[in-house]
Amino acid sequence: MSLQTLSGAPVVDRRVIPPEAMESRWTAPDGQAIRRIDWPAHGARGSLLFLPGRGDAYEKYLETLAHWHARGWRVTAFDWRGQAGSGRLGRDPYTGHIGDFTSWTGDLSALWAEWKSDAPGPHVVVAHSMGGHIVLRALAERLIDPDAVVLSAPMLGIRRRGLPLGLLHGMARVLAGLGDRRRAAWKWSEKPGEVPADRIRLLTHDEARYADELWWRAARPDIVMGPASWGWVERALASIRAIERRGALEGVSVPVFLFGTTADALVEWAAIARAAARLPQGELKAFGEEARHEILREVDPVRDAALAAIDTFLDRAAPEPA
Repeated sequence: MSLQTLSGAPVVDRRVIPPEAMESRWTAPDGQAIRRIDWPAHGARGSLLFLPGRGDAYEKYLETLAHWHARGWRVTAFDWRGQAGSGRLGRDPYTGHIGDFTSWTGDLSALWAEWKSDAPGPHVVVAHSMGGHIVLRALAERLIDPDAVVLSAPMLGIRRRGLPLGLLHGMARVLAGLGDRRRAAWKWSEKPGEVPADRIRLLTHDEARYADELWWRAARPDIVMGPASWGWVERALASIRAIERRGALEGVSVPVFLFGTTADALVEWAAIARAAARLPQGELKAFGEEARHEILREVDPVRDAALAAIDTFLDRAAPEPA
C-alpha cells in the first residue's frame, strides 16, 4: 500500500485490507455489534470518519480511504446497524430493514462521542448516500459536532416521478402496513444474493471498480445485501420529510460540502441543491452525465475531480493544526 504513482497518489490494491488497518467490532449502547475499520495515520492531519450508503460495506471504499490516509488523516469507517458486517434486522439475510432511522442516528451519536475523545482533531465526517442523510439529520438534531462535513450524493430525496413527497409517504405507509414491514419492497434477482445484470448503470461508469464490489461480495458473503424492506422505505420517507421541515437545516452551523450528479437515478438532485442553499455554510458541486450515483467509485477523471474538491474544502474548513 506504500507504492506511489508518478503523480504521487498511492497505488492501492482495492481487493486487500491494508495491513496497517484494523478491523474490529464496536458495541452500541444496546449491545448491537457494529463492524468498523480503523487506519492509524502517519501524519497529524486530523481524523476522518467515513460512513457508507444503504447496502454498502466499507470494502467498496478502500481506495478512497487510502487517498485520505495518504494525506495524513486517521481514518475510521463502519457498517450501519443491520447491514454488511453489522448483522441483519430483517427476516432474511439479504433484505435491508430498520425500525426507525433514529436507531442509526443514535449509533452515530454514541460512536462519535467515543471516537472523537480518542482521535486527534480536526474531526471531519464524509458520508455517501443514505449515510449522508443520516449525518445531516444528526447535525440538525445536534447529535454530532464535527469541524466539517462532506456529503457524496446524499439521500435527501428519492426519485419520485413527480409525486408529492407527502403522497408518496402516505402510499408507503399503506403498503408497509399490508403485511410484514420486513418484506422486500422490490424484486432483486431470480437468485438471492446475485445482483441484477444492469445494476452497474445506476452506480458507476467504471467497470473495474464495480467488479471490485462483486469480488468482495464473493469473498465475504456476509456483507451481501439486496433490496430494502417496506419498513425501510416508509421510515426513509418519514426521515426525508423531517429534514425538509423549515428550520431543520437552517440552524446547522458546520461547514458542509455537498456534491452529486444531475444524472443520478437513485437520489433526487433537486433535494441536494435545496439542502445546500438552506445550510448557512453549505457548498455545492454538480456533476452531470459523466457521473452516476457512486461518484467516489467513478472513472478516474470524475473521481479525481471529486477528491480534489473535497481536499480543497477540508483544507479550508478544517485546516491542519499549526
